[in-house]
Amino acid sequence: METELTGPRETQAAHVSAKELVFLAAAGTAAFWMMDFAMAVSPVAAEYKAAFSISSLPVALAEAFVGGMWISFCVSLLLCRFYERIPGREAVLKSLALSFLAMAAIELLSTLADPGQASVYLSTDTWMNTPRFLALGTVIGHLYGRHKGGV
Repeated sequence: METELTGPRETQAAHVSAKELVFLAAAGTAAFWMMDFAMAVSPVAAEYKAAFSISSLPVALAEAFVGGMWISFCVSLLLCRFYERIPGREAVLKSLALSFLAMAAIELLSTLADPGQASVYLSTDTWMNTPRFLALGTVIGHLYGRHKGGV
């Protein structure tokens, strides 16, 4: 989101276009899902699948798509709407901060939902989610920065 100077020391937030928001969210979803797919077909994912009782790869990939879509939309919306208020200088770093904040919230909610499995959620789930959220935040931030002229 760019700001326009309307007078001395006054700024006015620019309108966030729906097209830009959908583009960023779609790109973030694609990055999240591709990383999920690469990890899901790897042998390393066996422990993760067992820990979370995931029996079907197509169901897991569909859930990752829907989850990635929601997370990407939220990160994109917050980045576009509150760009100037987010600490940092580069769009990628701001987007990564939002992405990892979303991951932390999801991890916290997962842990609170099943306190008996807290160690599984905090170790295995965090380890598996980090590359997904890294890809999502990097792609959204890069595209936003490039679209806004290297903000």
